[in-house]
Amino acid sequence: MPSASHYPCEPSRQFRRHQHLARSDEPCEQIYRIDEGWACRYALLGSGRRQITALYLPGEYCEPHWLFERRSRAPVIALTNVRAALVPIDSDGSGVQVRETPKLIAAMVKLLNRQSEWIAALGRKTAVERVCAVLFDIFERLRLVGRTNGDICPMPLTQVDLADVVGLTPVHVNRVLKELRGRGILELQGKRMRLPDPVILNKFGEAKIAPG
Repeated sequence: MPSASHYPCEPSRQFRRHQHLARSDEPCEQIYRIDEGWACRYALLGSGRRQITALYLPGEYCEPHWLFERRSRAPVIALTNVRAALVPIDSDGSGVQVRETPKLIAAMVKLLNRQSEWIAALGRKTAVERVCAVLFDIFERLRLVGRTNGDICPMPLTQVDLADVVGLTPVHVNRVLKELRGRGILELQGKRMRLPDPVILNKFGEAKIAPG
């Protein structure tokens, strides 16, 4: 994905950690491209628990389907401080700037594929498989936009955040992370993650689901 430096005239916005980029059922006049920081879409369950339903990392478009709906169906919040470029949706109905449209459509396809895989993971995978799948996905997405340094990548998610992604309790996530560290598959220090062998982590997370 291009960085903001490709388009020096693009406006941008800054969001503080835990500040909403959008709330439920708000009209959307622009789509955000995350240049720095991490954000997520989430849902609140009846018990007040949060389920994170999408992560948005640097270099990615946040909620690209706003191009067609022009309204947020779920809230989006900054998980860290965020700087996002504004990609305006034309008020005359002609869509976003021509240069962005193919990238937004590609982003929608990736998002749909990722969502489909994650529905299967939440329904059928074990706790270890879920955590491994998410961590490998994060590493690969950051690698593709040049945000990794060898086998190291940023990891600003708290254990509570990660629990809200994988549908487990923070205590359960803590146990899984300890197991992975004990096996030498994963190292976490500060806000960084090291994967000595990403292929092994991926194998732990790619359990095949037999057709019903």
